[in-house]
Amino acid sequence: MKRFFKFFAIILLLLVSVICFYYCANNESLPEGKQGIEADTLASKMLEALNYDAYENLDVLEWSFRGKHFYKWYKKEHIVAVSWDNNKVILHTNEQEKSEVFINDIKIENKEVLSNAIAFFNNDSFWLVAPYKVFDAGTERRIVNYKNKDALLITYRSGGTTPGDSYLWILNEKFLPTSYKMWTSIIPIGGISATWSDWKNTKAGIKLPTQHKLSLFGVEISMGEVKGYNL
Repeated sequence: MKRFFKFFAIILLLLVSVICFYYCANNESLPEGKQGIEADTLASKMLEALNYDAYENLDVLEWSFRGKHFYKWYKKEHIVAVSWDNNKVILHTNEQEKSEVFINDIKIENKEVLSNAIAFFNNDSFWLVAPYKVFDAGTERRIVNYKNKDALLITYRSGGTTPGDSYLWILNEKFLPTSYKMWTSIIPIGGISATWSDWKNTKAGIKLPTQHKLSLFGVEISMGEVKGYNL
């Protein structure tokens, strides 16, 4: 028994050492940037590259998140159908008290399922349309010098499920996002990056990502069969 505990202690120590080493090697501090006209201009150029006007006039978005959560978002009506496992929620994003919950196609009252749908939607829609949200209420924009190029740092002071998160958008020469680096409450390591390079041109004329790849252990996030169209 003593040998077992000694072996367990050694393994635990090694594991902690590896985690500490990985953290020290990969953790980055949130960069400082400058607010003002230059930052807002860079944000506007990114939105122009993404065809923001078409996004504003969009009727419907469809996608999934890692093959687990499925969405059909009637954007102008502020209604989204969220489904996973045997659950379906007709979520009214602006008037959540009007939302309807179904389990096995039977309508019921279930606050936990509704709360899950809200949290899923906040997270999963961000991975779909985050670049279009840089002028949302509660956002701060800063211009940052990153590898001798201008990058756009967005901080969400309010809204969503985890206010206070920051994202540094890396843009190409046409101001289209190629990746971002994250400083979030969910991920303890600052500066983890995710690709925004697998774009799809939709029928509505906007660009949507089909997948992301994180620098953290090469995790991949599939967005499924993304669609954006007008009725």
